[in-house]
Amino acid sequence: MIVEHALLQVKPDQSDQFSQAMQQAKPLIAAQPGFHSIEVRPSTDIPGQYLLLVRWDSVVSHRDGFRKSPEYEQWRALLHGFYDFIPAVTYYGPSILL
Repeated sequence: MIVEHALLQVKPDQSDQFSQAMQQAKPLIAAQPGFHSIEVRPSTDIPGQYLLLVRWDSVVSHRDGFRKSPEYEQWRALLHGFYDFIPAVTYYGPSILL
């Protein structure tokens, strides 16, 4: 299993609308093959910043599956307008701690 990581910077005064849109978008990603879980956590230090963590079977499940699906287009339409800039995505491998 891998973890997709992204820092999302939401435009000022749009956090409530972003949270509502994320609730609408969650079923789109949750239905994807290889999806395990999603977390979206607000920063305690930086207003409007959120940590996105998505657990996938593999990078391929995200990059070649979800990102190329019709559901991703809906995800993008719901969420990308909230961002000050499109976030970089980083993938992390299995935990080294057991």
